[in-house]
Amino acid sequence: MTRRHLSAAPTRRTVVKAAAATAVAGSVLTSTSARAADGPAFLHGVASGDPLPDGILLWTRVTPSPDALPGSGLGPDTPLTWEVSEDKAFSRIAARGTAVARAGSDHTVKADVRGLRPATTYWFRFAAAAHGGQEGGQGVLSPVGRTRTAPAAGAKVAGIRFGVVSCANWEAGWFSPYRHLAARADLDAVLHLGDYIYEYASGSYPTRDTVVRPHAPLHEILTLADYRLRHGTYKTDTDLQTLHATHPVIAIWDDHEFANDAWSGGAENHTPGTEGAWAARVAAAKQAYFEWMPVRASTEGTVYRRLSFGDLAELHLLDLRSFRSEQASIGDGAVDDPERSITGRAQLDWLKAGLTASDAAWKLVGTSVMISPVAFGALPAHLLAPLAELLGLPAEGLAVNVDQWDGYTDDRKELIAHLRENAVRDTVFLTGDIHMAWANDVPVKAATYPLSASAATEFVVTSVTSDNLDDILRVAPGTVSVVAAAAVKAANRHVKWVDMDGHGYGVLDVTAERSQMDYYVVSDKTRRDATSSWARSYRTRSGTQRIERADAPVR
Repeated sequence: MTRRHLSAAPTRRTVVKAAAATAVAGSVLTSTSARAADGPAFLHGVASGDPLPDGILLWTRVTPSPDALPGSGLGPDTPLTWEVSEDKAFSRIAARGTAVARAGSDHTVKADVRGLRPATTYWFRFAAAAHGGQEGGQGVLSPVGRTRTAPAAGAKVAGIRFGVVSCANWEAGWFSPYRHLAARADLDAVLHLGDYIYEYASGSYPTRDTVVRPHAPLHEILTLADYRLRHGTYKTDTDLQTLHATHPVIAIWDDHEFANDAWSGGAENHTPGTEGAWAARVAAAKQAYFEWMPVRASTEGTVYRRLSFGDLAELHLLDLRSFRSEQASIGDGAVDDPERSITGRAQLDWLKAGLTASDAAWKLVGTSVMISPVAFGALPAHLLAPLAELLGLPAEGLAVNVDQWDGYTDDRKELIAHLRENAVRDTVFLTGDIHMAWANDVPVKAATYPLSASAATEFVVTSVTSDNLDDILRVAPGTVSVVAAAAVKAANRHVKWVDMDGHGYGVLDVTAERSQMDYYVVSDKTRRDATSSWARSYRTRSGTQRIERADAPVR
């Protein structure tokens, strides 16, 4: 997502010469008081992800010695054991195994556990032998995690419920939305739609005077060690640790896991002359991502993949950074060039084939950037610039967002035509990226909507912490944004709702009859104890391909 800073802000290359802590804080969730001072410690929590009917992916990171900080390459190889249990007391063990945490993988470990029962809650933990401990002893225990497998293939499922989040900038605030999702016992999984980390130097985005807590490392991350330390820093956040220890997380990446406005051959936030080859930076970012995230990599080292939840829903997850063409220049007509792609040919064919072949009642598509078109009517000058920053537009406000599907219209037309021609119904796009909440129909022809058809629907969730309109303008929420939102809706009749100020999360509840997104906002992203409240709900009823407002969240 493009960040065009206002004139008062420092440039993205600003080096912040301030004394800031770079040491990784210990987790309050550790089940031992050890801080790697005299033995191994689990300072970054535990996680699970990518649930299958018979399995789950488990993750942890062990710190074997005080010098073995993330990205350091230091510390001895450390044998681990893991257990999966049917009860929290670990009296009914369902699976167990061993692994070795090595410096070559930054002392991270994954266990892809199979042979479990579908639609079942399990608890899991890791253990590392204490230095000098007895052979075969229990050693140092990790925190206990809770997870859940997916329903069996084809099983009749009454409902599923996902938490949905995106865009969590460490420096912009505290991760209280994660805490509120972790407190819910009714979720099958949490879907993270990208920008799990941010690559910027400390103080460059958001601006220095709005930094809530400094990044580590302080500089813009470029190397494998940098990306590892940035991931490790994020996973010291207690709310993020609690989320990972409570629900399986299903994640895709967007641009900031690499660099701003990343594409297959570069990024806006990458200068080869001073920052080295783009391919080397991408390789480092991907290696750190797959080390630190509970995500199964495909054979191509990407994150596009498919997960099923009985007969009710199939989740198609996209990678919209690895294969895309370079973003077009505004106004040169290249956005309509059929040779340009946001997905790449192979991924678009994979998506189309999967949507057609799916027997699930609902086809959910996890996309990191918005597929619905966005045009602009008349906006006051003082609102045009900040909206341009959020949406990746030039200050002149031309009606093209070149980093989203608007910049790759041929791919969008092909996908929408495929849905129509093959009678693929009840497709719902789930989206992050732009730090605003939206509820949209996906029109076949936006210019003639609503007289023309809607091919699908889209729910866009706001950011966990990353700046949105009121943050950029430094005004109270619900003030100037009212004018901007009204103008956007007037020019885009397929947009049923947009919230430009809130930070928070979504909860997607799916039944055979409808898919409903409940939008929640937190009271203050700069407060660790921020409260959460319901903002709006929208749903799409089966067979309609249209969004409508719901009066209350699903209970």
